[in-house]
Amino acid sequence: MLVKRSIASCIILSLVTCGIYTIFWWINIHNEFATKNNDNANGGMVVLLSIITCGIYSLIWFYQMGRNVERAGGKNEGVLYLILTLLGLGLISLALIQSQENDLCNKEIS
Repeated sequence: MLVKRSIASCIILSLVTCGIYTIFWWINIHNEFATKNNDNANGGMVVLLSIITCGIYSLIWFYQMGRNVERAGGKNEGVLYLILTLLGLGLISLALIQSQENDLCNKEIS
């Protein structure tokens, strides 16, 4: 089930908690899209693999999220997510994914 969140609140919480909320947010985004697409919902493993591979897996994950968002009914922007993450703007990539998730939630309500 997709969850509508305030993007500004998520970014502020991520900054105030020095990135701890970002991990929570990342896990939830993965699990919500995985559930929506009937995939394996294990966001904790995504974070663990990203740590073990020194961030390389996170690049793959951000690129693949474009496909996962598209499968859920949104727009595939995986290349944009990857480029932003390569530039050190992974938080912006998460915000864009959350924006897509919010749009999908709005479509479900209508």
